[in-house]
Amino acid sequence: GECIKFRVNGNNHQQEGDVIMKHETFLQNEKAQELAKLLAGSCEDLGDVQTLLKNLFKGTLEEMLESEMDEHLGYDKHSVAGNNTGNSRNGYNKKTLQSEFGEIPVSVPRDRKGEFDPKLIGKYQTKTDDLENRIIAMYAKGMSNRDIEDHLRDIYGVEASASLISRITDKILPAVMEWQSRPLDSIYPIVFLDGIVFKVRKDSRIINKCVYSVLGIDMEGKKDILGIWISENESASFWASVCNDLKNRGVTDILIACRDNLSGFSSAIAATFPRTEQQLCIIHQIRNSTKYVSYKDLKPLMADLKLVYGAPTLDDAEYRLEELAEKWDCKYPQIAKSWRENWTELSTYFKYPGEVRKLIYTTNAVEGFHRMLRKYTKTKTVYPTDEAVRKSVYLSIQEITKKWSMPIRDWGTIIGQLMIFFEERFNKTA
Repeated sequence: GECIKFRVNGNNHQQEGDVIMKHETFLQNEKAQELAKLLAGSCEDLGDVQTLLKNLFKGTLEEMLESEMDEHLGYDKHSVAGNNTGNSRNGYNKKTLQSEFGEIPVSVPRDRKGEFDPKLIGKYQTKTDDLENRIIAMYAKGMSNRDIEDHLRDIYGVEASASLISRITDKILPAVMEWQSRPLDSIYPIVFLDGIVFKVRKDSRIINKCVYSVLGIDMEGKKDILGIWISENESASFWASVCNDLKNRGVTDILIACRDNLSGFSSAIAATFPRTEQQLCIIHQIRNSTKYVSYKDLKPLMADLKLVYGAPTLDDAEYRLEELAEKWDCKYPQIAKSWRENWTELSTYFKYPGEVRKLIYTTNAVEGFHRMLRKYTKTKTVYPTDEAVRKSVYLSIQEITKKWSMPIRDWGTIIGQLMIFFEERFNKTA
């Protein structure tokens, strides 16, 4: 009464608001106290609490459905205003909802014309959205379908089969396709390419499939995964489709592409982005060079290799490579040969200042992303389909990239130097 009287007679709107807020707070506290009394009086263990919460949730749902029916018909239940309106209530449909409180039987009101379509619970909905969101969140964190099934049973008392969980997570597939085909920036100063292997079932066999990721650094220096592509093998045609996909989504120029020695990629990117400079990963080249070196030779060989890739200039690096060949060719002739064969793309970074060199001489940026990806997917040892891989990787990407809000270190210096080296191409896109 005090609240209504004050609203009619009061002139100070700030005071009016304060009184209303105090009144609402009092009501909320009163409800909390009633619930606490109810819990204390009727619950002896957690099972009783779960049952009580389930009943409260059921009652709240049914009250909201009745309110929706009132809104639909235009009059309250049992009101004479509904006489001769041409439509009225016509009993209830029974529906069992899967919720975080377990299975809940709900009575959904219906009308004689069959026009009532509740917004709270869809016509074919059998699960609360909150439970679906929890399932997708658990899947994104790397839990397998079986783990999620056990978790729902143990914590929420909900029976959800692995196939049901799979169908729920399938609902994100349209979002995956939308993300994979989203428009991209017209120019990326630097992109990194690398792959990560997953085991997938195919024709009753388990095979290795590689998920290739393209990580781009945009003009603001922020990292972004431009897309993922799944393939059993590398080929020029596969990489041509990847490059054309990037081009069709709006990419017109890539300044520097940093990659492992991926088969067929060099020709594919040269055909699609002919002015892109390519830099092979020095770390991958070192690993390949030392793969078959005996342990006693490893340390002195690594010291000589460091003189090559750590040289201050291109001329000095080439001189050091010849020295390495003279010293080690008698024992490991394949090492210098491999460096010479790939020298054009191994030596790209020598033309740039130190900050740019440090960024592009290795694919560590995308490898770091793959390490995080493996962390999220390590519990899923074998995937049933490519789509399952795609779902898992996409959800992991959404988790990982939440932290990619800042530019990479020294980006202001790096982009300033790139603008000098690629001035014409920057002006063209300006």
